Amino acid sequence: MEGIDRRRFLGNSALAAAALSLPAAAYAAPERSSVVSTTKGRVRGTVEDGLHVFRGLRYGQNTRPHRFQAPRAPEPWSGIADATAFAPSCPQRSDRYASTSEDCLFLNVWTPGPDPRAKRPVMVYIHGGAYSSGSVVDPLNYGHHLASRGDVVVVTLNHRLNAFGYLYLSRLDSRFPDSGNAGQLDQILALQWIRANIANFGGDPGRVMVFGQSGGGAKIATMMGMPAAKGLFHSAATMSGQQVTASGPLNATARTHAFLADLGVPESDLGRLLTMPTEALVEGLDATDPVLGGRVYFGPVLDMKWLTRHPFWPDANPQSNHIPMILGNTLDETRAFVDPDGPKITGLDWSNIAERMAPELRIDIHPEWVVAQFRERYPAYTPEQVFYAATTAGRSWRGQVIEADERARAGTPTWVYRVDYQSPVEPRRGAPHTIDIPLVFGTLDAEGSITGTGLKARELSRRMMDSFIALARVGDPNHGGIPEWPVHTLPDRQTMLFGTEVRLTNDPRQWERELFGRVPYIQPGS
Repeated sequence: MEGIDRRRFLGNSALAAAALSLPAAAYAAPERSSVVSTTKGRVRGTVEDGLHVFRGLRYGQNTRPHRFQAPRAPEPWSGIADATAFAPSCPQRSDRYASTSEDCLFLNVWTPGPDPRAKRPVMVYIHGGAYSSGSVVDPLNYGHHLASRGDVVVVTLNHRLNAFGYLYLSRLDSRFPDSGNAGQLDQILALQWIRANIANFGGDPGRVMVFGQSGGGAKIATMMGMPAAKGLFHSAATMSGQQVTASGPLNATARTHAFLADLGVPESDLGRLLTMPTEALVEGLDATDPVLGGRVYFGPVLDMKWLTRHPFWPDANPQSNHIPMILGNTLDETRAFVDPDGPKITGLDWSNIAERMAPELRIDIHPEWVVAQFRERYPAYTPEQVFYAATTAGRSWRGQVIEADERARAGTPTWVYRVDYQSPVEPRRGAPHTIDIPLVFGTLDAEGSITGTGLKARELSRRMMDSFIALARVGDPNHGGIPEWPVHTLPDRQTMLFGTEVRLTNDPRQWERELFGRVPYIQPGS
């Protein structure tokens, strides 16, 4: 068969083949190959357990020669490009992924069949990790269960992160007018690729749902307010990921100064950034953030070019109010961030809880007063229970409350959930941040899942998968396996609780919502 050099297509075949250090058993043995035409050329994937799978499909050029610039569509190729192995992920501070490269604009497709007549719903996943880390070459994000169960096309994509995707330089150098939002523009380019090509993979370009967890949800919330993304997706779901406000241009510039200082690059010679080794830029991510403290934060910027207003302030952006949307969080979000056996919790008691809890709240509120209020409201709670309940309500849940309420005020089709399912694998984590990823993907047995694989986990996963599939298919998450799920309205704030029992309730955690509603919410990183 005619083919081309994979190195030319992917940039580095050795890196792509080692995209993630997984045992061979993690991949189903391919039954045969599958060839599909795209607008740039033909690609060859595999057929695994009846699904046609394409890994490492290029949607953008290598970003290394065009650092901090808008992404560029691929050049056409001749022959058949290989798409059987995951491509590299974006360089990042984590060593979780064995293969990283600035040549990282690739996506992956799972489809029941590449028949253009099928017109299946398309579910596009954007990974979490804030804006600094993460990848979809992670077993938790594999799309085989969703594609098989729902007769849908599943797409997962990687894009530029941290300084590579969000370093804001345009106020310092006119050569970089798209910096600060390059990572967002990558995702938009991927959605444009999907619009142009997904029909040949059996998908319907007129029924594209985007969904993402944590930072992935925040990226989606941001795209809902970007004019360049208008019309590229038709429903959305965010899982513990909100973006009420973007980074202001002055704070973003201050972060750029901190990053440059750590690298030893003078503002007068920003051209040096274009020739520095990738590894040096990654090392610079250890710079101290001048606004938040800790490692320097990079995220989307209110640059008045690509992002001209905040995503959910002063209201829900009218551009996307017609889009059906699921908004979700988990009961014990911060049990994922604050280790139950770490220094914040070890030795925790009523004498030190306020001091330890204050920086974890991420808002300017009187911590001793918060502790006293929780102790009065929940007299049976231990210091550990108060710590996690208060930080979840004050830090990790506020953004969703604002987004849901603003969409309700605008009369939008919005459905809200909370995951209450408690991990049987790590019971001290409860229902933490990220537990809904394997539940929605059906990857309960994947590395990193803490859901367990028991009957209750499998049943809950089926119900959540079917809700997400239904949203993609018809724009409404209701199906026969759950109670009726009404849209989110005020003042009822209807919320579906996904636990060992699935039930609807109104305004859960009303008391916590009202307590923290006394102080303004400022999105971390703004």
